[in-house]
Amino acid sequence: MRLFVTVASLAVAATIVTALETDAKACGGCFSPPTEQDSVVTDHRMILSISSQQTTLYDQIHYTGAPSSFAWVLTITGQAKVGLSADVVFSALDSLTQTTVQQPPTNCPLPPSDCFKNSPTAGGFGGSSADGGAAPPGDVTIIRQEVVGPYETVQLSATTPNALNDWLTSHGYNIPADVTPIIAAYQTEHFDFLALKLVPGANVQSMRPVRVTTAGGSPTLPLRMVTAGTGATVGITLWVLGDGRYEPQNFGKFQIGSTDLVWDWATSSSNYKQLRAAKSDGKTWEIESSVGMTPDTISNRIRFPFIGGGGGPPINVDAGSDYLPVTVDGGVAETADQAREDDITTLFTGISQTKARVTRIRGDIGHANLNVDLDLQPAADQSELASLRIPTQESGQPTCTIYNGCDVVGQGPRDQAQAAANNNGNGASSFSCATSRAGKGAPLALLALAGFLGFALVRSRQKKS
Repeated sequence: MRLFVTVASLAVAATIVTALETDAKACGGCFSPPTEQDSVVTDHRMILSISSQQTTLYDQIHYTGAPSSFAWVLTITGQAKVGLSADVVFSALDSLTQTTVQQPPTNCPLPPSDCFKNSPTAGGFGGSSADGGAAPPGDVTIIRQEVVGPYETVQLSATTPNALNDWLTSHGYNIPADVTPIIAAYQTEHFDFLALKLVPGANVQSMRPVRVTTAGGSPTLPLRMVTAGTGATVGITLWVLGDGRYEPQNFGKFQIGSTDLVWDWATSSSNYKQLRAAKSDGKTWEIESSVGMTPDTISNRIRFPFIGGGGGPPINVDAGSDYLPVTVDGGVAETADQAREDDITTLFTGISQTKARVTRIRGDIGHANLNVDLDLQPAADQSELASLRIPTQESGQPTCTIYNGCDVVGQGPRDQAQAAANNNGNGASSFSCATSRAGKGAPLALLALAGFLGFALVRSRQKKS
C-alpha cells in the first residue's frame, strides 16, 4: 500500500500529521475558497515513519495569511486511519537533529607550564466512524467519512477523470489550472483520496497536526500536489524514521561537512548558510543528519520537554499542554493522555526498539520542480551523519592573550601572541617563572648593596679627614 499525500488545503493545509508505521511523509496542495486568495504555503515540516507494517505521515504546514477553512487531500490506496498529533512531536525531532556549527579551537599559545605548576587554578587555562456508500455527483464514491477533532474527513474514490476536481469545486474550493492535470494523473494511476476539511464553527485558530496511517511501507513523497497553494519556492524539512538511513532517489542531494566550512573569526560565524544557498538550486536536497537513537529518546522528549532545574529529574508535562482529547463523530474517543501515547506508539510501530535511525533532509524546492514525486531509498552509505559541525578552515584570526613570561601584557591576533611566546621561550622545559623573576630582581639587589657600601666608604673617608 502506498500513501501519497496531497494537501488540497486552503492556503493553510495546516499542520498535518500522517502516522503510518511505514510513514510516507507527503506534502500536498492547498486549495482556497473563492473569497480567500491571500494565503500561501511557505514551508512544510514532515515526519515519514517507514516500516514493513505501515506508513505514517506527519505534515505540519506553515503559511502566510489567515484562512478560515482549508481542505487537505492525500492520495492513498485502501482505507487510512486518521488521528491527531501535536506540535511537540516536531519540536522533539527538531531539537535532537538540528544542525549546529560550533566554533573551532582558537589554538592560542599558553604561558609556560611552570607559570601555573603550583597554582591552585592549574589546568584552568584554555580558551468511531461511519462508513458510507453514497455516490455524489461526478462519480466520486465515499468509502468512509467521519469527524475527527476539528476536521471533517472523507475517504473517496474517483472513478472518472476530473471527478475529484468536480467534487472539490462543488465543495467551495478553487483548483489552480496547473493542478487539474495533476489530480487527473493520480486518478489514472488508480489512487484514492483522503480529504480533510476544517469543521465549520470549530473556531480553530491554529491548525492541529493530523496523522494518517495506511498499511504497508511506501517511501514516496507526492510532491506534485504541493504546487497548489505555494509560491515560487516552498521549503520542506523531512524527518525519515526507520531502521536505516534514507536519501532521495530521483532528486539531487548534497551534504555540507566540517571540511567544507570556514569559520570567520571577525563575525564569529560560519559560511554554512551561504554554502547551503549556493547548493540549493531549487531541486536538490540536503542530507542534514542521520542519527541513531532509541525510540525512548524521542518519546521521552515528547513526554518530558522540560528538564527540572538544579540537576533534578525530568518534569512530566501534562499531556493536555500539547494534546487535546480526540473526539470522533461528537464523542470522546481518547483523553489527552491516551492521544499522546497513541501518537507515540503509532510513530514507532514496526521500527527497531533498540536503535531507530532518524534522517533529516531539507529542500527548498522551486514551483517548477514539483512536477514529480520524491522517491526515497536506503542510502548506499549507512554510516551515521552527526548534526554537529566544527569548521576545519578559518578566515582571519582569533584574539589571544599575549604573555611576557608569566605576565599578561595585552590582547592581539594569534600570530602576534605566538611570536611573543616564541620570544619568551614559551614551552621550553628549562623555563621557570620563579627563576625568571629572581633573575630580574638580583641585579637590583646588587646595585643597592654596592651603593650602600660606596656611601659607607665615603662617610668613613670624611670622618678621617
